[in-house]
Amino acid sequence: GVGSFPACMSNLENRGLAEPVLRAIEAGKPFLGLCVGMQILFAEGEEFGRHPGLGVFSGRVVRFPESVGKRGLKVPHMGWNTLAFRRRPPAMQNVGDGSYVYFVHSYIVLPDDPGVIASTTEHGVEFVSAVWKDNVVATQFHPEKSQGVGLSIIEEFGKLG
Repeated sequence: GVGSFPACMSNLENRGLAEPVLRAIEAGKPFLGLCVGMQILFAEGEEFGRHPGLGVFSGRVVRFPESVGKRGLKVPHMGWNTLAFRRRPPAMQNVGDGSYVYFVHSYIVLPDDPGVIASTTEHGVEFVSAVWKDNVVATQFHPEKSQGVGLSIIEEFGKLG
């Protein structure tokens, strides 16, 4: 699909944007990745085959396990769900544990380093809903669709750097 891992990477590369994005991240510019924008920050994605990502985070992106559907839960995971914080990025200082945010996704990230996990969410399995390392924050959920909680994240991110 248009929002798929390989389509996103292809568009970045074809437009000559992958390198400038990486240079901005390496230069310490605040960076916010949303949904597939979080996924492409990882080393590899398994959507429509295996594809290299930007490699900002080591790890891979995989489809929700089949066990989720067997529990009567739908994939894609669409709708409101809660955040459980492990670490709170500066852009999320005003977001409490249990806050509801909006998701639309079929794939989840599996970071090699659990230290980058900022929050997790339950949907048949516990999955990573946000990651944070240095100047990079990325969310599997959509802040722009998450009403007051999401607007707070975007507003606080805008104050960084």
